[in-house]
Amino acid sequence: MEILLVAILAFLFPSAEQADSVVLQSVDIVSSVKLSDDSGSKFVSTTLERGQLELRHVNSVKELSAIAPNFYQPDYGSRMTSSIYVRGFGSRIDQPIVGMNIDEIPVMNKNNYDFELFDIDRVQVICGAQSLLYGRNTSGGAINISTLSPLKFQGKRLMLEYGNENNVRLKASHYARYGGKFGWSASVNYTHSDGFFTNQARGEKCDGGDNLSMRLRLQYLIGEKWSLDNSFTAGYTDEGGWAYRAYDIAGGTKAPVAYNDNCSYKRFSIQNGLVVKHYLDWATLSSATGIQYMDDRMCLDNDFLPLDYFSMEQNQKESSITQEFVIRSDNTGAFSFMGGVFGFYKHNDMSAPVHFKQYGIDNLILGNANKYYYHMLGPDRELTFAEDNFVINDDFVIPAYGIAAYIQLGYKIGNFEVNGGLRTDYERSSMDYDSNSQVHYKTYRSHTAYTPLNSSFVGKKSQDAFELQPSLSLSYSGKWGNIYASVRKGYKAGGFNTQLFSDILQSKMTGDLIGKAQEIDASSTMYKPETSWNYEVGAHVSPFSDGSLNISAALFYIDCRNQQLTVFPKGMSTGRMMSNAGKSYSWGAELAASYKTGPLAIDVAYGYTHAEFKEYESGTNDYSGKRLPFAPRETVSANLSYKLPVSEKIASSLVLNIGWNGVGRIYWNEENSLEQPFYGLWSASVAWEKGHFGASLWGKNLLDEEFDTFYFRSIGNDFFAQGKPLQFGISVHVNL
Repeated sequence: MEILLVAILAFLFPSAEQADSVVLQSVDIVSSVKLSDDSGSKFVSTTLERGQLELRHVNSVKELSAIAPNFYQPDYGSRMTSSIYVRGFGSRIDQPIVGMNIDEIPVMNKNNYDFELFDIDRVQVICGAQSLLYGRNTSGGAINISTLSPLKFQGKRLMLEYGNENNVRLKASHYARYGGKFGWSASVNYTHSDGFFTNQARGEKCDGGDNLSMRLRLQYLIGEKWSLDNSFTAGYTDEGGWAYRAYDIAGGTKAPVAYNDNCSYKRFSIQNGLVVKHYLDWATLSSATGIQYMDDRMCLDNDFLPLDYFSMEQNQKESSITQEFVIRSDNTGAFSFMGGVFGFYKHNDMSAPVHFKQYGIDNLILGNANKYYYHMLGPDRELTFAEDNFVINDDFVIPAYGIAAYIQLGYKIGNFEVNGGLRTDYERSSMDYDSNSQVHYKTYRSHTAYTPLNSSFVGKKSQDAFELQPSLSLSYSGKWGNIYASVRKGYKAGGFNTQLFSDILQSKMTGDLIGKAQEIDASSTMYKPETSWNYEVGAHVSPFSDGSLNISAALFYIDCRNQQLTVFPKGMSTGRMMSNAGKSYSWGAELAASYKTGPLAIDVAYGYTHAEFKEYESGTNDYSGKRLPFAPRETVSANLSYKLPVSEKIASSLVLNIGWNGVGRIYWNEENSLEQPFYGLWSASVAWEKGHFGASLWGKNLLDEEFDTFYFRSIGNDFFAQGKPLQFGISVHVNL
């Protein structure tokens, strides 16, 4: 509330100084210390500046899918689910394959990846292993987000947007600079949606919600040698989601969304990042400190049917702190270097109670026990419960910490440059678990008394990992651009299968009920890190002296070991688990080009990936040679913007933007028996500017293309998630 009050007051009182941009001697307080201007010689990256983001109405990282070649972040139905696939690899649950950094601070939980992109200066998507500089969970790449700097932009910004299905977006911000040395900004963002999909069983839209976020940023250049940059962000989400439709494999038909229990997601998060830099004549030293807190709650109808099977809640309270020290040379001579140390600690308190209801009890527990045991003992024998519902309580405490050190050395010989580096990572995590439940049962029809059964699964598991991640690249540069070759190792951290505990306790309860108590090993609740070797050759070419045409291309090969795969236990299981079940490889190509001349700008991107299992035996099937599921084979993007000729009396600027993004084919299972064919989505906007005012008409998925974004199985049933239909609206804004 205090920040909102400051923002309102800022609109009432003029700032001391206003300008579009500012150059602070030779000191660049805004840019990341890890990425120098020539960083493109080592990999292919896609960058969208603020004007491009706003013209294309990109409001979340998920909308960057296909814009960056071979980058795909589908909408699985909730802001909680931020599954990312790059070059054939990815993860549906738990550890991500792509890291995210906001103003040089790493985001430690991928539940926070999906947020509103408001007042963003630039977004950079880097595909390919970035583990040398960014460490854990960046074996597929990194997303670097820079928010708008008050030292780069000054003024007030107001925006109001309204779209179909009562979609509302409101933004307000103030940026001020004083004396060229100090700047501050305050901004707020609010969105609302009624939702696009109707739950037929509940008679209401299931995917609507509200989001509120704010940001306060302070930047201060202390003398000529020091700078300070502090960014504080808070966000709140309250939404529905999970518009999943049951699929009839035999008939090939999809039923409407219909489940009877509530599905919702709430999240409160805060992040504070402090970056302090010291500028020497020959190097820059940086300290980046991040503090993050997340409190979220997911309610889920796990069976996604209009039946009383079971539902689940998941409540998390996670706190984390990160600290990184970096030193980078000025790169003016033949020799260059960058090195650093990084450490983190995070603590997660999680509870995930599973609520079993009458239909689920009868079919998942009592039905199996009676069919295979009690009915064989005589006509009077039948297992029954006194309860028509009960809860399996799953509580976890999961702390983790890690430390890393890295060094990268470079040397230039004429037009050649060689870069080599090594990162060492050590990580340790543990899990205290307490899974318990109580029911009252009887085994004879004639009996009236019920016997209590208390089942519990309590213990602790720990694991640690030590990883060496080398990197080597060679590049050749000329006036036309550069070519490069690189080999890099990446890794994705291990973890714990918290969603498996409900199945474990069900199995233990069943054993107790039939007099066959069993000792259960918790080793299946852990999974190890995933590692990969990435080989890449590529080029960045700018054939024209005016820089109007820029082309980037790459060929890659990835060899993945201990691949983390989401698997389901046998039978009518209610949980899922991550397992190091596979060895895979992926090869492919990427091409991106941009052309600008006068009022015309064209951007195109294409990615192709061939990803297969080398080895994957699930216990009942051998999937060797099958394509990896969930990652698209191709991504295509084309965007054209044209500044229309118009009288200055009517507009100072009138820009037409047309875009087309294509994705597919996507296999939905390891058998490759279900697939999403290639599909393309059209988008367009017309943006008008006149003085301080502006407006935009925009639309997405203009042809109302129907496509699926996700497939899964639950208790023997199949489900699909449908992509969003036609969206359109109008935006108006004021810049003062």
